[in-house]
Amino acid sequence: MGLIHRKDPETKVARLPSPQSSDEKGPFGGDRGHASLDSPETGLHRGLKSRQITMIAIGGAIGTGLIIGTGSSLAKAGPLSILISYSIVGFIVYMVMCALGEMAAYLPIQSGFTGYAARFCDPALGFSLGYTYWFKYIIVTPNQLTAAALVIQYWVPREKVNPGVFIAVFLFAIILINYLGIKFFGEIEFWLSSVKVLTIVGLLILSLALVLGGGPDHDRKGFRYWKDPGAMKPLYGTGNTGRFLGLWSTFVTATFAYLGTELVGVTVGEAQNPRRVIPRAIKLTFWRIVVFYVLSVLLIGMLVPYNSERLSFATKTATPGASASPFVVAMIESGITGLPGFLNACILIFVFSAANSDLYIATRTLYGLAKEGNSAAIFARTDARGVPIYALGLSALIACIAFLNVADDSRKVFIYFVNLVTIFGLLTWISILVTHIYFVKARRAQGIEKHQLAYSAPFGLYGTYFALGFCIVIAIFKNFDAFIHVKGREGGEKFDHVNFITGYIGIPLYLGMIFGYKLFSKKKGWTPMTADLYSGKAAIDREEEEFLANKAAKQKGGKPGGWFYRRFVAWLF
Repeated sequence: MGLIHRKDPETKVARLPSPQSSDEKGPFGGDRGHASLDSPETGLHRGLKSRQITMIAIGGAIGTGLIIGTGSSLAKAGPLSILISYSIVGFIVYMVMCALGEMAAYLPIQSGFTGYAARFCDPALGFSLGYTYWFKYIIVTPNQLTAAALVIQYWVPREKVNPGVFIAVFLFAIILINYLGIKFFGEIEFWLSSVKVLTIVGLLILSLALVLGGGPDHDRKGFRYWKDPGAMKPLYGTGNTGRFLGLWSTFVTATFAYLGTELVGVTVGEAQNPRRVIPRAIKLTFWRIVVFYVLSVLLIGMLVPYNSERLSFATKTATPGASASPFVVAMIESGITGLPGFLNACILIFVFSAANSDLYIATRTLYGLAKEGNSAAIFARTDARGVPIYALGLSALIACIAFLNVADDSRKVFIYFVNLVTIFGLLTWISILVTHIYFVKARRAQGIEKHQLAYSAPFGLYGTYFALGFCIVIAIFKNFDAFIHVKGREGGEKFDHVNFITGYIGIPLYLGMIFGYKLFSKKKGWTPMTADLYSGKAAIDREEEEFLANKAAKQKGGKPGGWFYRRFVAWLF
């Protein structure tokens, strides 16, 4: 078992013997784990470039959770609570990404982490994870469209123009972009995500200036609002108990804000040179979390008091003229009158980009299920551009549930969607972490050393076990307030059945699919020695060698612009 070493250590290719692949069949009759070896009629195209992968990774994570969801957390629990929850969940996300990155860099298959679960752990887990992830994204896509309706109400109240009009326009646009092929999608998403990143950087600089008194009011706020009204707002009680409950309630929106970071595991099947691109994207994740998330909530907590009437989530009914984003509230509180409308326009771009990438992931997840034999074979069929058109059509059709906005308050629908998406996202993270544990055990049992990997998780299994334990705790207790009987609670004084159902329905569904699959298929899980670490790897190795050879030939006599981008620009993106 040797390695092919090149002058650039980052481009090494792990070359290990590839035994005969498994002929396991899924419940729909497809082969397990042969994504990279199938016919052109069911194959994706590796059309995503390095810069597009990195921008899609961060663009998918910067969306409604950070821009809008922080408002609800701030209003509910105070600035210190959201700083703590976003920091802890951010560390958990980094552990998940490291675990996923180790597997994806070793074997970048088209079925993504659902394929890893089926090959390294148990086919039942791959089946359940695939559908759980698909459920998440067919819900989160209309959730982004709901967020668009919320933001547009800053200019146009729902009494004047029905939100369904704007939802239809956005939905048609994202379907068209996804239909036109991976190269077009990648380029559009690159520039949309670039706008996201530049906007966030601009907001951070502006927020810092406002904190230091650089706004029109010349008011140096500092940590004033941490003293009055306070750093932690008690929830459903008083004293330390109330403050703890307030803190714990913010873990739901903190988790929702980070959902989508793991989508790098979906793009590996269409990434060029994935064994170099994926580790680079993973390594930058830590700094993205610190800069874009932790620093953002810190500055917002310094600029906006949790009892601000302008926060639409701070009162039971949205205040007229209030914005759904705390960043806009921060500008208005500091006396800035021109930028809030511009920022709302930028937020619309955020939402559009997030919805675009979410539909892409929903489509590729259903495609991966079909490739593994866990869904109808028609969903694995692609057109000449490598687009799984039937998977796209079904995912887009289900996204029409966003039209619930026509009949109900957008704010309530948004909260329900957050509940649903969060539990599906947590179950996805749990599955990835469990799969990584099985992968490491299988790798060790089959004699694959750590130094032979293109990328390895820096905290090893210790970080994976820590993140797994915390994810399970959050998943179990995240909707504790459904059981609390307090006057003035939004769900009413009695048992909040809607909150309970939307918050926990994913758990029995997830477990039911695992045990149901095992019951009907009669398949057992894999041991460390029987886990499939090799099928399709030889073909991926050859693809990578050909790509690197072609890239080296093109770079001869080329311009040094790529070096400048990597050294001075790529860290930001």
